[in-house]
Amino acid sequence: MKYQIDATNQALGRIATQVATALRGKHLPSYSPEKLSNVEVVISNLKLAKFTGKKLEQKTYFHYSGYHGGIRARNLGEEWDKNPQEVLRHIVYRMLPKNKTRDKIIQNLKFSN
Repeated sequence: MKYQIDATNQALGRIATQVATALRGKHLPSYSPEKLSNVEVVISNLKLAKFTGKKLEQKTYFHYSGYHGGIRARNLGEEWDKNPQEVLRHIVYRMLPKNKTRDKIIQNLKFSN
């Protein structure tokens, strides 16, 4: 089953919650938390999504390598310019349940131009 979401003029967080809910299959009457749903979510026009406030400049992502001085920081604007699909995938990934099904569920997230 395919579920289409158009991201034009929608806030990124709102899109992410719709995607996470659809990937789990919570919008279906046959929802069961212990079963994987085979819903494929396709997002179109992701580049046209909007941001509220000053998130592009103020929201910061950190990566730590484990070594002294090995922390790197990037703001959301840099990440969005580099790869907007990975930004949304990361947001949705953290909204899914933290168990062994999360990696299987996130594979059903697709993007179209």
